Amino acid sequence: MKILSRNDEKGRSMVEMLGVLAIIGVLSVGGISGYSKAMAKFKLTKAQDQITMLLMNIRTAYATSPSYDGLNNKIATSFNIAPSDMVTNSTTGAMNGAFGGAVTVSACDENGTVCPTKSASYFFITMDDLGREACLSLSTSDWGSDGMVGMNIGGTAIAATNLPLLLTGGTDGVDASTLCVDGGTSLSWIYY
Repeated sequence: MKILSRNDEKGRSMVEMLGVLAIIGVLSVGGISGYSKAMAKFKLTKAQDQITMLLMNIRTAYATSPSYDGLNNKIATSFNIAPSDMVTNSTTGAMNGAFGGAVTVSACDENGTVCPTKSASYFFITMDDLGREACLSLSTSDWGSDGMVGMNIGGTAIAATNLPLLLTGGTDGVDASTLCVDGGTSLSWIYY
């Protein structure tokens, strides 16, 4: 009678384990890439919501006033005009946007560098330190014509007649691809 021997080894071979690790690595890279894209889209949507909310709240707060005289960050935070998720210090009026950069609101009589006209009849909202992709998307969005009199991207004034801003091919280099730079761009919306 012949006795058959049994092989009682348990476990996986090294080749099988390397295959599993390779599959996990590929799935992880895809997951991280998808997560990064989803976070960028989330931040962009949040920034648009913050600007819209800030705009509506400013207009509501100043609806009975003949001008936006005195509007600044401290007023916006102390009277709850600014969305709470933007306020980083209500005592000083410090606000940050969805992308982490400072947000400034002011009547145009207090800051002549952003506004084309120095008048309390106008106000602006500025988001600082926007990356190129965020700047491109926010500056080319159609913000409507309801009281928007212009934009300012990195110090370049854009009149309402050039809005919505083109991504490329704008006249005299006034397009988003030219004005939005790597390393952080300031973007201002000017309203009456």
